[in-house]
Amino acid sequence: MAEISISKADWERLKLKIQRKYNHLTDEDLAFEPGQEDQLIEHLMSRLKRKREYVVFTLKKGLAFIDTNRL
Repeated sequence: MAEISISKADWERLKLKIQRKYNHLTDEDLAFEPGQEDQLIEHLMSRLKRKREYVVFTLKKGLAFIDTNRL
C-alpha cells in the first residue's frame, strides 16, 4: 500500500512543480496513473537517487501546498 494517494487532477499540478525543481526529469519519468503511486515513488527514487522517505515527503509537501509553488 502506497503511503500517498494522488488524484489525476492533483498530479497534473504536482507534476509541474516537480519538473521545475528537478528539471532533468522527463515527461516519461513523470508518467502516472492514479493507483500507481508505488511505481511512481520507486521510479522517482531511482531517478533522483534519493530514499523512499524523501520522495514521499516531497510528494506530500507538494500536495499540501498544491495552490502555491512550494515544493
